[in-house]
Amino acid sequence: MYPTDMEKNKEKDLLDTYKLWIDSFMEDCPTDQLDSITSTDIMGYGTTTDEKVFGIKDLKALCQIGQEQRQSLEDYSYQSKIIKKQYSHHTDTAVIVSEFDVRFKSNAIKTELALRISTVLFYEENQWRIIHWHGSVGVETDGDTWHQDEWKRDNERLQRKVDEQTLALKTSLKNLKATQSQLIQSEKMASLGELTAGIAHEIQNPLNFVNNFSEVSNELVDEMNEELDKGDLEEAKAISLDIKQNLEKINHHGKRADNIVKGMLQHSRSSSGTKEPTDINALADEYLRLAYHGLRAKDKSFNAELITDFDKTIGKVNVIPQDMGRVILNLITNAFYAVNEKKQQEKDFKPSVSVTTKKMGGHVEIKVTDNGNGIPKKVLDKIFQPFFTTKPTGQGTGLGLSMSYDIVTKGHGGELKVETKDGEGTTFCINLPLTN
Repeated sequence: MYPTDMEKNKEKDLLDTYKLWIDSFMEDCPTDQLDSITSTDIMGYGTTTDEKVFGIKDLKALCQIGQEQRQSLEDYSYQSKIIKKQYSHHTDTAVIVSEFDVRFKSNAIKTELALRISTVLFYEENQWRIIHWHGSVGVETDGDTWHQDEWKRDNERLQRKVDEQTLALKTSLKNLKATQSQLIQSEKMASLGELTAGIAHEIQNPLNFVNNFSEVSNELVDEMNEELDKGDLEEAKAISLDIKQNLEKINHHGKRADNIVKGMLQHSRSSSGTKEPTDINALADEYLRLAYHGLRAKDKSFNAELITDFDKTIGKVNVIPQDMGRVILNLITNAFYAVNEKKQQEKDFKPSVSVTTKKMGGHVEIKVTDNGNGIPKKVLDKIFQPFFTTKPTGQGTGLGLSMSYDIVTKGHGGELKVETKDGEGTTFCINLPLTN
């Protein structure tokens, strides 16, 4: 229904103006004609979020883009119909709503779009002008205006993906932990392998003493029996004292061999996790010599000055001996590696490795120092990270220092620090509380 006072000519002008407007959008009509049918401050919104018009300049630019896009299509056609016309009471304002069925083909793909455009026109100075418009794309929602069902389906689909990825990550993490455990065990066994040659060398010394003193004692027993047969009791007693001294030496070196074997077994066993009073000085001295002889077994040309300075007032410290032994062995082995590397570069270089212990109030300090090349400052912050190593490929797993750091800090509530000077050497310092 239209107001009865709407003049036929005025309505014809309205529809003619509207047709020019639609042709500017839907066909390749000159954009200059927009000046005569639109308000200079026209405002409108297209079918996408970036199609915004605030003025005639924006409108012309939008129409130009539409023309360029249509020229790239293989086929293009549309049908339209006005579904709503409404005029104001004074017939100076009109609203027209049209629906469009647009068909086009691009890259051999046919597409159909249902468009709806609402236009507001204002009559002034005997002419209709467009002052506002809005375009939209019709979408089938099956009664779900706000697309809640679609959102729910999307959320469920995303949740399934999240669950699948979470499960995959958990599986990867489980596999990573298993692999890490295997690598740590391999690192422990590798350090045990490095000890083997040193242990063989070390245990040979007390065994040689045991064999030699037992042979001498056996001969002395024969001599003592001869003196007894002669009735020379004084000489027999003197020989018996020599036998007693030999037996004491046999006992001493037998215990020495026993301690070496126990140390090896203790190192090879999985840690019990139980702390027990341990002679730190003996532990450090033991692994220093074993590591040195182990390296010498692989490289006969290697020599180094071994320096020790142990604080005898320390007494026994409550630690997990297997774990702390691994830490000390790892630091000493790294020290020997550092000085040996420098020796290969400088023929006149004299390798030196020192191990010292000191009681400081409620703490015990263990230092392992070498005079190698030092650690580059650019990697100093990374040396305690798992799998990081400065050694060439195949010569280090990158787990030694990381494992040592965890044993000292997490397992014993202590500190493991490093000090290094380029070209002068490195000192690793273990700080352990006496009461833990």
